[in-house]
Amino acid sequence: MGAATTRGTDGRRGLPWLVLGLWVALLAVAGPFAARLADVQHDRATDYLPASADSTQVARLQDRLPGGETTELVLVYHRTGGLTAADRATAGRQTATVAGRHTLTTAPKGIPSADGTTLMYPVTSNEPGTDEKKRDTLVDDIRQIAHSQGGLTVQVGGPAALATDASAVYGSLGGPLLYTTVAVVAVLLILIYRSPLLWLVPLAVAGIGDFLARAAAYGLNQTFGTTVSGQSAGIMTILVFGAGTDYALLLVSRYREELRRHERPYDAMRAALRGCGPAVLASSGTVAAGLLCLLAADLNSSRGMGPLGTVGVLCALAAMLTLLPAVLVLLGRRVFWPLVPAHGSTPTERRSLFAVMGSSAGRRPLTVLASGTALLGALALGTLNLPGAVKQLDTFVDRPDSVTAMRTLAEAYPERSAQPIEILTPADRADATLAAARATRGVAGAEKGRTGGGWTEITVTASAPPQSAAETAIIKALRHRVDGSYVGGPSAQQLDLADTDARDRLVVVPIVLLSVLLILMVLLRSLVAPLILMAAVVAVWGAALGLGGLVFEPLFGFHGTDPGLGLLSFVFLVALGVDYGIFLMHRMREESLKGAEPAEAALIALRTTGGVIASAGLVLAATFAVLTNMGLVPLVELGFVIAVGVLLDTFLVRTYLVTSASVALGRRVWWPGPLSRTPETPRKRTPEPVG
Repeated sequence: MGAATTRGTDGRRGLPWLVLGLWVALLAVAGPFAARLADVQHDRATDYLPASADSTQVARLQDRLPGGETTELVLVYHRTGGLTAADRATAGRQTATVAGRHTLTTAPKGIPSADGTTLMYPVTSNEPGTDEKKRDTLVDDIRQIAHSQGGLTVQVGGPAALATDASAVYGSLGGPLLYTTVAVVAVLLILIYRSPLLWLVPLAVAGIGDFLARAAAYGLNQTFGTTVSGQSAGIMTILVFGAGTDYALLLVSRYREELRRHERPYDAMRAALRGCGPAVLASSGTVAAGLLCLLAADLNSSRGMGPLGTVGVLCALAAMLTLLPAVLVLLGRRVFWPLVPAHGSTPTERRSLFAVMGSSAGRRPLTVLASGTALLGALALGTLNLPGAVKQLDTFVDRPDSVTAMRTLAEAYPERSAQPIEILTPADRADATLAAARATRGVAGAEKGRTGGGWTEITVTASAPPQSAAETAIIKALRHRVDGSYVGGPSAQQLDLADTDARDRLVVVPIVLLSVLLILMVLLRSLVAPLILMAAVVAVWGAALGLGGLVFEPLFGFHGTDPGLGLLSFVFLVALGVDYGIFLMHRMREESLKGAEPAEAALIALRTTGGVIASAGLVLAATFAVLTNMGLVPLVELGFVIAVGVLLDTFLVRTYLVTSASVALGRRVWWPGPLSRTPETPRKRTPEPVG
């Protein structure tokens, strides 16, 4: 572009080019590290389990036993009318082929069901060790060997098969999640900007921010050992595009305003950054602080999501406050074509939707506030209808082969569990622990396994279906009876996940509330305004969860709720909801400092920022809604609750409730800051008598 494009009043003509060059150099350095993030992404049980739980200790100790971590599968042969001799011969040949092709700890032995319809072969191998790719290769190869034929149904189940199917879903998060998110954001930006070029700029910058975030996440993993899972990496990408696009919308909107006041784009961008930069910095800092509170969680998956989410937000912030302004300045006014904001022009005055909404809130603030609060309270009652904790077999939206196999086993073998309970006990106490396990009520059988490193593995078979109330009672009884030992396995892992999530809510939620409240008090120099914002986002969280309770089981057909849904949705909705509150309150404070009365300042803030906040809310809700298209129930539930919560926050809480509360309270909304005091009218001085 010409010299006028980049020449500012301070003479720094080449600053945008310098910023662009620095970003090119930064991306060149970050490139190799971003490409390695997939190599350190893992979705093993220990990446999600609570750090201090029994089941975590079992998983870690199993790695030290001879052969390392074992891969446990179950081959299920089923014919509804009853197995024939030919079916049993087929099962024998196929399992023999498996044993001949792979290293198994024991030869497979068939266990027939009482009704004669099913034959299961437990298969255990230490061939893959802890390598997830080798495990998936083993499972896929066994599925090719053990295939259905002639009316005989053959399925592969067990913990390893379930893990492989879950890994396939998490693996799909990288490509499809990114492409879907980009497509959704692109469509919304085209509709918002109504320009053939402008929408490309923030979208491309967000993509660069995501690339940088991936490199930074890899650095965190290598430096601090931060857990990187499919879930946390996927949500990091959503945050980069969602939050980054929000910041871009706010900046571009203010930049468009300033282009009408300033001749040179460079000067207009400087004014725009001065105007909205503090709000963007404050909001991103609040989001980052809220996410970092997840470091207090004991659950590995939640604790790892905190740093990765923070990295995503900060990389989005850096890209939108440095690279985006530089690119916009270099492209000049023509990037807004066909709606180019000419210098000295006045935007067409139109009575916007938010002006109408603000007027209604301004006329009857208490009525609007009471009715909106009642609506949120009514929606929150839906939480009473939330289903219980989701079982492992119900975590898939579609039913993969492993889930079908486990359901077949549950029906054919009601007297025993198809998932073992693992006990790791000191080797010198193995016999006593074995005896105690066999004497526990509900235990169908127990056998000693491998010994190494001073520990012995005992495999327990329960006489109850996996993750049933009866099996849970057996696990708790075993933990009570086998002191000094650890009780784990798939069902124990799910039990520990639920217990730890409950503990984390009690610890993390107060920390999030306190930290965000303190930050808001410093930013807004008020106590009342932060309390209003915090009460609003908590109400939104309750209402969004309540809507989930009304649709998860009746509409979506989900048979359980992810135990971590409450905590993660709370952290995200509080952090992101306060984000929008800062945009609104910052503009309200700005107008108050200019001399506007409190009610007038609130309505001006809503009228000027309402459209931007609505656009940002739509983009953020749409990016999280992408998760509802993924194949795992926990991701669908999380995406639904956050998307609905953001929409409620955008179109009900920010526009009506916060504005109504601000109008009703007047200057008291800024108490005890200086703005809460009514400015004194200068009194006329009476001249002193002369004489």
